[in-house]
Amino acid sequence: MIDFLVIGGGIAGLSAGARLSAHGKVTVLEAEEALGYHASGRSAALFEAAYGKPAVVALNRASADYHHTANGGYLTPRGLMLLGGSDQAESFETDVADMEMEPIPFETARAMVPILNPETVAFTAHHAQAWDIDTDRLMQDFARVIRANGGAVLTRQRVTRISRGAVWQVEAGEVFEARNIVNAAGAWADQVAGMAGVAPIGLQPYRRSMARIPAPGGHDLSGWPMLMGVGETWYAKPDAGKLIVSPADADPVEPQDAWADDMVLAEGLARYQEMVTEEVTRMESNWAGLRSFAPDRVLVLGPDPDQRDFIWCAGQGGYGFQTSPAASQLLCDLVTGAAPEIEAGVVAQLRPERLR
Repeated sequence: MIDFLVIGGGIAGLSAGARLSAHGKVTVLEAEEALGYHASGRSAALFEAAYGKPAVVALNRASADYHHTANGGYLTPRGLMLLGGSDQAESFETDVADMEMEPIPFETARAMVPILNPETVAFTAHHAQAWDIDTDRLMQDFARVIRANGGAVLTRQRVTRISRGAVWQVEAGEVFEARNIVNAAGAWADQVAGMAGVAPIGLQPYRRSMARIPAPGGHDLSGWPMLMGVGETWYAKPDAGKLIVSPADADPVEPQDAWADDMVLAEGLARYQEMVTEEVTRMESNWAGLRSFAPDRVLVLGPDPDQRDFIWCAGQGGYGFQTSPAASQLLCDLVTGAAPEIEAGVVAQLRPERLR
């Protein structure tokens, strides 16, 4: 008998499964051939503690120590730079305050990123408190904990039917019996709930597109910060000697294996291009992922109020990796009855009860 059957093998399901594996037998079911195939495998992979709604920020801050120290740490310095045009003064000030950044002179910014365009960049801000996350190692380490505690992490296990008798019965090729289901199915979480006869929470997947381009001007990008346009209208991040550029799109779509829209990518690259002096002449590859949000854009963690053995771990949006240590611990606390370390008012903003 499985104590916790986790549906979804991305960062949400693996981190939740790792925490719960200390309290019972865990099995993780992933529909695809590899773990983290969808949103988790297409993340910008940045830890930025001030990014998100207040409850998300609380999870970010509670996750920081784990990211920095667990298993030797998962973070390497990156930094974040905000760029604004001459007509964006008010929005620039808002972003600086929200993300706890420090305005810097243009020449200081250009010393860090020599391709900035002095004719179009009017406002610059920076802070060093942003890091790259080793996302693959983080996922694999959570999976390793599950296995070390006697659990299983299975791929190519697409759930086709869920029924409830004395225990849950979940069909995914074979039939798995479990005392509890953990719904960590990402964009498909409401569909999984529907199969289980549980009311949905109103999740909406949004597409986010990415393009990889060669290093601008042949520069060494290893020390460059992540660049972001005011209002998060685009961003660019060094990645393995290249630059990934996103239009920061958020187009509502149905759950799917997402693909990038060429026109949306072109518009995003144009917004990036406006702020730099090096022309984009070639796109090496492109892809898209889904960021799935609850109506209030905050994670949904804990037992369903109407079906306590159906546990939500959903609505990670773009915050899944950076919140995963604290979010998974909170979910485990709510399931086992332990006292959460996170303040009670924040916990209430994260529980599924708020959406009923």
